[in-house]
Formats: sequence, structure tokens, C-alpha cells
Amino acid sequence: MGQSSSSTASVPCRRDSDPDLGGHSVSESDAVIRPMLGESAIESAAPDLSVSISDLPDECLGLVFQFLGSGDRSQCSLVCRRWLTIEGQSRHRLALNAQSELLDVVPALFSRFDLVTKLALKCDRKSLSIGDDALVLISLKCRNLTRLKFRGCRELTDTGIAVFASNCPGLRKLSFGSCAFGAKGMNAVLDHCAALEELSVKRLRSPAEGATTDPIGPGAAAASLKTICLKQLYNGQSFGPLIIGSKNLRTLKLVKCFGDWDTVLQVMVERVTKIVEIHLERIPVSDFGIASLSNCSDLEILHLLKTPQCTNLGLVSVAERCKLLRKLHIDGVKLNRIGDVGLIAVAKHCRNLQELVLIGVNPTESSLDLLGSNCGTLERLAFCSSDTVGDPEIACIAARCMVLKKLCIKNCPVSDEGLKALASGCPNLVKLKVKKCDGVTSDGAVWLRTRRESLALNLDSSDQQQMDAFASDGVVEENRVEFSPVPSQTAGAHIASSSGTSRSSSFKSRLGSLSGKNLMACTFRRWSSGGKDS
Repeated sequence: MGQSSSSTASVPCRRDSDPDLGGHSVSESDAVIRPMLGESAIESAAPDLSVSISDLPDECLGLVFQFLGSGDRSQCSLVCRRWLTIEGQSRHRLALNAQSELLDVVPALFSRFDLVTKLALKCDRKSLSIGDDALVLISLKCRNLTRLKFRGCRELTDTGIAVFASNCPGLRKLSFGSCAFGAKGMNAVLDHCAALEELSVKRLRSPAEGATTDPIGPGAAAASLKTICLKQLYNGQSFGPLIIGSKNLRTLKLVKCFGDWDTVLQVMVERVTKIVEIHLERIPVSDFGIASLSNCSDLEILHLLKTPQCTNLGLVSVAERCKLLRKLHIDGVKLNRIGDVGLIAVAKHCRNLQELVLIGVNPTESSLDLLGSNCGTLERLAFCSSDTVGDPEIACIAARCMVLKKLCIKNCPVSDEGLKALASGCPNLVKLKVKKCDGVTSDGAVWLRTRRESLALNLDSSDQQQMDAFASDGVVEENRVEFSPVPSQTAGAHIASSSGTSRSSSFKSRLGSLSGKNLMACTFRRWSSGGKDS
């Protein structure tokens, strides 16, 4: 009487078969009670697997920011205080306008970006650059710097550079351009930065320019230096002790530097035995200096550009002993001092040659035939302002260079007949650039393209509109030729962290139409960038 019903569901007395138990009978005492759940109860019981961006750890969010451009990162830093902090701590590259006003914001700037390891300080010519005070303050805030670039910082002195070097001894890559300190500052860098691997100095205009300067180097950095690049230095020979003392040097680039380089090179090769790449451009060097390079048995890359005192004699000496040579660029400035004799020596002894650029050099069929026959790895070939490279020479190349992939011809007496030889020759040819060859017409290029549809052909002719129907969208810039048939090109990223700055291809095209000097000097920079170690 008055008993309330049980809250537990009643179980029938008969024996049922439960499919979940493999079909076995279940007695009343063993029955499983399954209450009926509504949809809302099921949803509440299911675990919540949704994750928002707020749940990401700081480290993961910092990695996400590293994939964004500089502008997008700046926008992200405005979202909240957490994102502002993480964005600053995850930015390792920074490019700053190094005007004198930067001094006032250095403390706050590097309090936010406190983990910067790569820094660029650039100032335009019309502005007053930062001085020693700002540089020393930056060095105190960025003791973990590994890469540093100066451009146009003319107010820096030897004293500021010396203090900076003592505060940032971990520098590995250092570049100076258009600065005005002298030998004391440079020697301080070499003494304190013992881990320095790459040094680039361009237009270092010290107050004592024109006078006798103190020798630079070798210093503690000489033991670790692997790359030295000197450009447009009036007292370039003052770096001689550094070059000679860098026993582990792998790459040496000298461009438009005054000095007695024959002596420096002769002494260098006796002490530096691991060098593999040498660039000599517009410097006073003769066959004596070039012949001394034959002692560099590991030499793989050699550029002799606008060195008028060099002749076949020096080139033959290098070719006979530097048998590992892979890339050779020669600008003979049309003096005919380097020709078939030197190239035949290269063909006989440098059988690993992969890239050959000849500017103002006049080879004939005799040397080209031997190059094609002996150099079975020759993949990239360029001629510029070569008066002897005509249709017979192109036919010789087509018949002999079986592995050739990229060919560039500029300002040579080549006609449509030469192009026809390429229709059946050079079976591996993928890119062809023809510029300022009056004998080559659009009709000849169309004929070649119809027979080799896979060939990326770039022709510079008077009838450019007709060529636009099939020619690849190559972009011509000063000192560069691009063959790749891509719709647009993105400019290299700014040194600032993940900068998204880019230039449109139309701007590059307009720029290219105004520039044509020294086009061949760097034709293969893009070609060989992807396979430099090949």
C-alpha cells in the first residue's frame, strides 16, 4: 500500500539472447540494464575535440608566425598582448632603417625583439646614419647575433666597431657596404669574432683613403674564415695578410680592387690549400698571378672577368693542373689574348667541366669540337660578343654537345641556319636564349619551336609581337637572364623577417628593357644556383 514504483527498469524473467554477448542466454540476475538516452544526453556525454588557436602552445604559434610575411606578422601582433609577445620572440631576422633617429627607439625595439640573430642596418645616402652610441647599444641588446649587414652607415668609427665586435663575438657572417671606418675597426672585428666564416667588404671609404693604411688581419677569425669577398676597395691589397692567413679559405672574390694581386696570389696558394672558388674581376692581375692558381688542385670554379693582362699562357697553366674545374667564366674584353689555345687546354685536361661562359672571346670550331667531345658533362654554355661564333660553330655544338641543357647566345653572327642545326642536335637541350643576333628572325624561331615543342626559347628580335605567341615569359634584368617560362617572378625576400615585399613581373620587364650591359656576366647565376654542388 502506497509503495512507490522502483526507479530501476524491470527485467523480464524469461531467458533472452543478447547479441552483444555472442548470443548466449542471460539470466535475470545477469541482465544488463540499458537506460534509453536522448540526443541531448548523447551530445553531452561525447568529448569535446574542438581546438581553437588560443589552445596552441606558444612554441607552435611562433612557428606559424614564421611562415607569414612581415606585414602579416605585424597585423597578428595587434590581435592581443600574447600574440604581440610571441611574434616578437619568434622573429629572428630584422632589417632596420639605420638613420640617426634609431637611437631613441633601440631599447624598446630590442626589448620586444629580444631573440634576433640576423640583423641588417641600412641607411640611404641622403640621410645621417646611426653613430657609435646606437651601435654599442644594439650590441648590448643583441649579444646572440650571428649575421650582420651594414649599408651606408657612414657615421660609424673604429671605436664603435671595436666595441660592437667585443660584445658580439658569435658573429658568423658579416657584411660592410659604403661605411667609413678604417683598418683599426676591421682588425678589431677579426680579433674578437673568432667564429667568423664569411666576410664581405664593399666600398669601405676610410678617412685615410688614398694614403698608406695599416695591414688588415689575419686575426683570430682567420682560422674559421671560409669566404672573403672584397669589392671596390681603393686599398684592397691591405687585406692581403687576411687572405694569406686564412688557411681554411674556400671562396675568394676580388672585384675592382687596386693592389699588387700577383704577389698576394702567389703567396696565398702556398698557404691556402683548400680553396675551391676564385672570382677575379677588374683587378690588376697578370699571367704570373693566374699561373700561381694552378697550385690550387681542388679548384672547381674560376671567373676571369675583364682582366686584360691575362692570356692563354695563364689559362693553360690552370687547366693543366686544376683538373677538377667545373665552372669557367672568361671575359676577354675582345683583346684576343685568350682563345683557342687556352680553350683547347681546358678541353684536354678539365673533363669535368659543366659550365662555360665566354664573353669577348673568339673560339673556333677546333676548340669547340674538342670541348664537345672531351667534356662529357658540359651542360651550360654561353657566348657573348664572340665574332667567330656563327652558324658552323653552332652546328658543331649541336653535333658534339650531347648533354648540353642550356645555351645562351648574345651578339654573335648567328642566323636561322644555326638554329636549324639545334632542331636535331643537343638532344637534352631544354633552354635556349638568343639576344641581339641580327641574323636570327622570328620565323626561324617559330620553325625551331614547332620541331622542339618542349624547348624553352627566349628570342630578342625586332618582331617581338610575333614571338609573344609562343616565346616563354623570360625576364631580363641587368646582369641576369631567366629562361624559365613562368607567369611572374617574385623578388627575393627582404632581410627582415619573412618579408613579403615583391616586385611585379611587369616592373622587371620594364627594367630589363632599359638594361643590357654585362648581361652575360651573370647569365648562369640562376642556372647553377639549384645545382651548385652537383
